[in-house]
Amino acid sequence: MDRAAVFDVDGTLVDTNHLHVTTWWEAFRQAGHRVPMHAIHRAVWLGSTDLIAHLLGEDRDKEQDSRLSAAHTALYVQYFDRLPALQNVGRLLRRLHRNGWAVVLATSASGPELSALRRAIDADEAIAATAGSDDVEEGKPAPEPVAHALELAGVPAERAVFVGDTVWDMRAGSRAGVRCVGVLCGGIPRADLEQAGAGAVYDDPAHLLARLSDSPLA
Repeated sequence: MDRAAVFDVDGTLVDTNHLHVTTWWEAFRQAGHRVPMHAIHRAVWLGSTDLIAHLLGEDRDKEQDSRLSAAHTALYVQYFDRLPALQNVGRLLRRLHRNGWAVVLATSASGPELSALRRAIDADEAIAATAGSDDVEEGKPAPEPVAHALELAGVPAERAVFVGDTVWDMRAGSRAGVRCVGVLCGGIPRADLEQAGAGAVYDDPAHLLARLSDSPLA
């Protein structure tokens, strides 16, 4: 395959963003921090360390970081057996695979969380590779996760499209030199995605599938 369709996972393929917001909010609350949910929602797609730094600032007690991250994980793991894939996600990935695209996931998840997400997606036969957080030194909005996904696919940036639901995704894809497609199902406004680099925006994976023939993934 000489072209790659790279997908973010949380909020793009699996409807988990608000689960992350709630479990991060509770982790912060347990540690004595009052962090509003709307602020967490805007940052939830960052890796754990970057998210904590973004919300609590660089002058925070950094020794708390690992405890906050562990608390979030302990709360979130309760949902692993019921993570909801967004509508028509499996159909979209299988269609792209049949159409000659190498489908690669680029996610900040790893380990058991990544396994749970892939079970929710339920389209392993269509997924060529996965670039998880353990595979890169810097997460989005750095370009490294998308660039690593392209390396796994063996495809140059000009032959790839990156689909995501956040400003961080669009910035990462743009910095990696790929065409970016946004989806609104993660809760970020269309204008924000377009300003960050989205060349096309769809409601969700089902909408993208319905419009596939006139999309950047045609």
